[in-house]
Amino acid sequence: MEKKLLKICAKGHQFYKSSDCPVCPVCAAADKPKEGFLSHLSAPARRALENKGIDSLSALSGYTEKQILSLHGIGKSSIPLLKRLLEEKGLSFK
Repeated sequence: MEKKLLKICAKGHQFYKSSDCPVCPVCAAADKPKEGFLSHLSAPARRALENKGIDSLSALSGYTEKQILSLHGIGKSSIPLLKRLLEEKGLSFK
């Protein structure tokens, strides 16, 4: 079992993590959108899309499944959810 280290974010929140991931869970929860397709995703998946500039379903539809799956933070479980959200708007992956 990995030892969790106490970390403190720039806003002063204290949290424990066993990885090098610098993301503060308190800040991440506060940053989660209340609506829109990004609100349905886990924080890592949401950050992966946001870092790529994908902030709408129409922007997402410009990518293939393979391209999206290759992003760090997107797992295989994200693809069916993204497909469903796209289909609800009459869209699909490229």
